[in-house]
Amino acid sequence: QVQLVESGGGLVQPGGSLRLSCAASGFTFSQHTMTWVRQAPGKGLEWVSSINNGGGGSPTYADSVKGRFTISRDDAKNTLYLQMNSLKPEDTALYSCKTYVLGNTYWGQGTQVTVSS
Repeated sequence: QVQLVESGGGLVQPGGSLRLSCAASGFTFSQHTMTWVRQAPGKGLEWVSSINNGGGGSPTYADSVKGRFTISRDDAKNTLYLQMNSLKPEDTALYSCKTYVLGNTYWGQGTQVTVSS
């Protein structure tokens, strides 16, 4: 079955960096668009970034993270990444990866990112 497992979250000071990973299994990773989303405490779900399969088109980013976050993928390792630089307190959230396989949406359990001094 489809599984997405995030890792790499933690506590970081403002201005710091983290790299999140999403290990995928149970589907042909290289053939699917992958997405990062986040949910801050007391707020709704926010789309962060997406990357297409097969190198089609450029990655896309929410305005709130553009220029600070970089999404990438390693199809040989079935892994999605999110490099987060210049982190701000407002980036504090549960970060999850997401994909669509055969008409169904799949999510990971998420990894918590807390930006605080």
